[in-house]
Amino acid sequence: MSNQQSPEEQSPFAGEKDDRLPSHEVTEGAERAPHRAMFRAMGFDDEDLSSPMVGIANPAADITPCNVHLDDVAQAAIDGVDDNGGMPIEFGTITISDAISMGTEGMKASLISREVIADSVELVAFGERLDALVTVAGCDKNLPGMMMASIRTDLPSVFLYGGSIMPGQHEGRDVTVQNVFEGVGTYAEGKMSADELDDLERHACPGAGSCGGMFTANTMASISEALGLAPLGSASPPAESEERYDVARRAGEAVLEAVENDLRPSEILTKESFENAIAIQVAIGGSTNAVLHLLALAAEADVDLSIEEFDEISRRTPKIANLQPGGTKVMNDLHEQGGLPVVVRRLVDAGLFHGDAMTVTGRTISEELDQLDLPADEDVSGDFIYTVDDPYQEEGAIKILTGNLAPDGAVLKVTGDDAFHHTGPARVFEGEEDAMRYVQEGHIESGDVICIRNEGPKGGPGMREMLGVTAAVVGQGHEDDVALLTDGRFSGATRGPMVGHVAPEAAVGGPIALLEDGDEVTVDIPERELSVDLSDEALEARKDDWEPRDAPYTSGVLAKYANDFGSAANGAVTNPGAKKQD
Repeated sequence: MSNQQSPEEQSPFAGEKDDRLPSHEVTEGAERAPHRAMFRAMGFDDEDLSSPMVGIANPAADITPCNVHLDDVAQAAIDGVDDNGGMPIEFGTITISDAISMGTEGMKASLISREVIADSVELVAFGERLDALVTVAGCDKNLPGMMMASIRTDLPSVFLYGGSIMPGQHEGRDVTVQNVFEGVGTYAEGKMSADELDDLERHACPGAGSCGGMFTANTMASISEALGLAPLGSASPPAESEERYDVARRAGEAVLEAVENDLRPSEILTKESFENAIAIQVAIGGSTNAVLHLLALAAEADVDLSIEEFDEISRRTPKIANLQPGGTKVMNDLHEQGGLPVVVRRLVDAGLFHGDAMTVTGRTISEELDQLDLPADEDVSGDFIYTVDDPYQEEGAIKILTGNLAPDGAVLKVTGDDAFHHTGPARVFEGEEDAMRYVQEGHIESGDVICIRNEGPKGGPGMREMLGVTAAVVGQGHEDDVALLTDGRFSGATRGPMVGHVAPEAAVGGPIALLEDGDEVTVDIPERELSVDLSDEALEARKDDWEPRDAPYTSGVLAKYANDFGSAANGAVTNPGAKKQD
């Protein structure tokens, strides 16, 4: 009898891990003993090292209520991975609080944070040879940044939203941070006392979670379901509810199923997925920021998507959910009616949503709807969720305007009259601060068209959101008789005739750079028009005299991204491999 041992008996280094998994490169074989030693220092054992390595990307931070609880959400996902035979590895990344940076120079960091989040998660996944990802998100730019990272790595991934804040109570009514921003304008107008504003401030945000209305975070969470990157029904459970932690544990389980089935974002995301995402955005009155982020996600996924398609889908898809900022209801109200799936079901039944699109569970949208325990369609409240046959508005909320002021398009979300037509004199400002001062000092007049330029992706840089200005305008009673246009962005909480993402931006010589005080500007929603009453020859003459501004930043992260950002019309992407021609 031979005394020779089998290879398995000879060596303790012969593992059982599937060699198709990237982590095989750092856990298997004698030459990886140093690598395993590092893992063992963190408490991982042989069973862990033979399991799929799942990265839990967690942007928890104490700088925003949107993210302050994410360690708990991430832990539930970690438990889900661990309990189902995976090796969870948690790592962190940054976040920026849009609400806290709003109205300051710091808001220029917001869109840049989307890119930094995507870059950092991609780097960790690539550098540490992770097998899969659960990407956790709270504040606005976390969500697209995490989804971009999943697309780039193309690892089996589940997107996990941290959930929405509950509404606060003020004078017997539900309120959100939107009401506080608008209260600033009402106070400046002398129509709210200092004590009332103080009381509103103290009660609007009662705990952890992302802003409660259908603002950017809740919009992108809803879109994650429509894209198939998150399970149906996962967006709406509140941040501090047990249901949220159930969603997180299920995400940990689902990601291992995706590993087993080798189901990757590239097999989920199709043109139909993005059409579904747009249909949801326009049907629920979602944030204008979703236009920018969906264009960026499509560019990362190599899916051909143009800004014009948002308008095409909005024309055929009615608005059937009336949520803040246009309405009064918040995400928790939608959750109590069954969440986003009740809206998806109505769109699928009406032929406005691709039910055969794939999801991260390995089932289609329609199959997922059949799996869920939803209220009967006739039992869904008609108070703010309407039917396709009898919608809140005949068309969706997102409009793409073009004209001689926006040859490459501009974005508007209808929160009021969808037949809005306005022509008035331009009041031109070279940045947000000057415009805010003008509004706060009471100079605004009925009929004005406020133009804020040099706030685009390159010119800002970073394309600031300007909820402070828009809320002050609305708070002073000018929601219907003053328009605003900018090459920057708006918060998802913005309401009124506010036109953003004007492209080309001022910094590259777009027509918005040529506007002068007193020019007659037209905003026409039915005709999808954004124009100035000047001939092509007059605009060209002004262009001949135009000179670009000096770069506002010459070093550091803002200077770097000012050079990298593409046009808002293409998603303001910075990834060279995804960037389309401006």
